[in-house]
Amino acid sequence: MTFVYTHSEDYIRDLYTSIGVTNPEHLDMKVIASRLGFTLFLSPYDSTNIGNVIFIDSRLSKEEQWQEFGHELGHGTLHSGNQAKSPPLFREYQEWKANNFMYHACIPTFMLNKMILPSNKEKAIFLIQKTFNVEYWFAEKRLEQYFNNHLTSVSIDIQLYI
Repeated sequence: MTFVYTHSEDYIRDLYTSIGVTNPEHLDMKVIASRLGFTLFLSPYDSTNIGNVIFIDSRLSKEEQWQEFGHELGHGTLHSGNQAKSPPLFREYQEWKANNFMYHACIPTFMLNKMILPSNKEKAIFLIQKTFNVEYWFAEKRLEQYFNNHLTSVSIDIQLYI
């Protein structure tokens, strides 16, 4: 069976491979930001993206910082203009897009496909959490997303999700 990627998965794969990010060890926000032409600052303020500058809240854990980076990178690569001046529904749409981007950027499908996941759901989540340096809830949601998008391609026991 052929694995079919979603548009978001294709975009992340192409974006990362174009800058030499091809396995989980390469997932470093400083390296990714630099190679994509973004300036990255860690500061004790809420995370945000302004043009080609990404600010990440230094008060967060490393896992939370990585997740926030994925979100802000989504804004930086997918959106332009001043979000504060956009209509509320458009801002909501952009936040939804950045959140979706975040899951794929932090745990790319093309990397997840290379993993041999345990058949036990909890063990699979722990492996993803450790491999991609994310929080447990984040790994769980991403695994469910992956499972829902690629039901026939995932080697996880279906009964674990019922």
